[in-house]
Amino acid sequence: MTVRGGQGERPRLEHVAARAGVSRSTASRALGGGGYVSSRARRAVLAAADELGYSPNQAARSLVTRRTGAVALVLSEPEERVLDDPYFAAVIRAAFRELAAVGGQLLVMFVDSAGDVPNAVRFLDGGHVDGALVFAPHRADPLPGALGRTRLPVVFGGSPGSGSRGRDTVDFDNEAGARLAVDHLVERGRRRIATISGPADHAAGIARLAGWRAAVAAHRAGDAELVEEGDFTLAGGERAMRRLLDRRPDLDAVFAASDPTAAGALRALRAAGRRVPEDVAVVGFDDHPTLAPALSPPLTSVHQDPRDQVREMVAMLRRLRDGARIRARHRILPVSLVRRESA
Repeated sequence: MTVRGGQGERPRLEHVAARAGVSRSTASRALGGGGYVSSRARRAVLAAADELGYSPNQAARSLVTRRTGAVALVLSEPEERVLDDPYFAAVIRAAFRELAAVGGQLLVMFVDSAGDVPNAVRFLDGGHVDGALVFAPHRADPLPGALGRTRLPVVFGGSPGSGSRGRDTVDFDNEAGARLAVDHLVERGRRRIATISGPADHAAGIARLAGWRAAVAAHRAGDAELVEEGDFTLAGGERAMRRLLDRRPDLDAVFAASDPTAAGALRALRAAGRRVPEDVAVVGFDDHPTLAPALSPPLTSVHQDPRDQVREMVAMLRRLRDGARIRARHRILPVSLVRRESA
C-alpha cells in the first residue's frame, strides 16, 4: 500500500500511522513521548517516521499540548564569568545532551544583573518554554523569588542563594566534600590547613567553608580563621594564596573551593618558591576533567560531575511538568575525592 500523498506532498501523521500499522492517535502519542504506548508500537512509529521523512508540525502540536518542547537553562551570573568557568561549560554541554536525548530543545539565558530579572521572568512566564533549569547561587539574587510567582516548572541547580525551602533543587554535598579534603590532608600529616573560600554570598562557597571549618576543628588542624576569600577564578586564587602566605608563612596545606582557585594557588606557591606537595599540599573542588589532571602537579580534587546534576534536574523538571509531584524536593548528590600528586 502506498502511504505517501501525491508527488512532493509532505508526509502527514496518518501516513506514518498507516506505515506503522497503528491508529493515528497511537502514532501521535508515540511521537509526542506520551504514555499508553507499547514499546513495540513506539519503535514501529519512530521507524516509520524516519523512513517517510516525517517531521511533526511543532506549532500545531504546541496548540494542542500547550508545550513548546523547549527548556531554558538560566545562568544568573555575569556572562563573562559563566563563559570563563569550566564548570558552567560542562553544565551547558550536559543540559544540551540530556534534553536532546528526550527530544527537547535547549535555550540558554544569561541574567547578568538584578536589572535583567524582570525581562527574564516575563519571557519565561510567557509560554515560550516548558520549564527552566536555573543556577542562581548568590544570596541577594531576586531571581528565585520572582520565579516562584510564575506558573513555570523550575528546578534549581544547587541551593538558590535566597534559600531552597519550598523549591525543587539538585545539589552536591558541598560540606561533605570539604570534610573529605581536610580528612585527606590530615592523613597526609598536615596540621596547618588554610582555605581559599568562594564568594561570601555564594551558596556552595558558604557550604564548603562550613565543611572546612568543621573538619579543621574536629582534627585540631589549624586556625579556623585561616581563610581568604576568593571568587572561584584563577586570578582570585592567586591573590588569596599570596595573602595567606603573608599571614602564615608556615602553613602546610590549603583547600581551595574550586579547581580554578587551586590553579591560582599553585601559581602563587610556585612564585614564592614553595614546593607542592612537599612544602604545601593543595586540594581543589570540582575535579574538572580538562583542568585538574593538567595542572602541575596534577591536582587532588573533590569530584562532582555536572552531568549527574543536570540529569537529575531534567528528570525532576519533567515530573513537575507532567504534574507527577506536589511537594518540593531537595536532592543531594554524593561527592568523592580523586587523589593526585598535589596532596
